[in-house]
Formats: sequence, structure tokens, C-alpha cells
Amino acid sequence: MRARRKDANHADVLDFLRAEGWSVLDLAKYGAPCDAVVGRPGIAVIVEVKDGAKPPSARKLTAEGQKLWDSFEGPKIIATSPEDAAAKLLALTERSF
Repeated sequence: MRARRKDANHADVLDFLRAEGWSVLDLAKYGAPCDAVVGRPGIAVIVEVKDGAKPPSARKLTAEGQKLWDSFEGPKIIATSPEDAAAKLLALTERSF
């Protein structure tokens, strides 16, 4: 696999999640079809980071990313900012699996 381009806010989102106590595995540098997997005891979540400053048409998943998104049945989020990631992860952790 080769490294993919990262959205401008990629590091900000992942750094924020680390600071909030999430374990973060940054997969973008390995060319994975998703940006990261974040976890806490009992939960692991696929995270795709998209730049919220860009228009929706520029925030689409790659074909490979969309295939993963459609086939993965576990929790996953698309985060457009650190605050967006935190809110979506909070909503996931508040419901039971």
C-alpha cells in the first residue's frame, strides 16, 4: 500500500481524539481505505476524516473507501472537525451494542 493524501484537518481531528482519551491508529500513512481506527475499552470505530471547509462534492469517499464503508457492519463515522468527531463518538458510546 502507498500513503494517500490526507485532508487538511486530519492531524487536528486525530490529535484531539488522542487528547480526549481515545486510542488512535492512524491508517492513512499505510494507504488504507479509511483514515483511522479509534478505540476505548469495548469499542473500536472506523473514522474517515473529511475537510468540513470543502464543499460536499469534494468530501466524497474514494471508490475503495466507499466499498469498505458499505461492507463494514461495525461503528463508523465521517468527521469534518474535531468537535464533529467528538459528538459522533459520544453518540456511539451512549448507545448499547
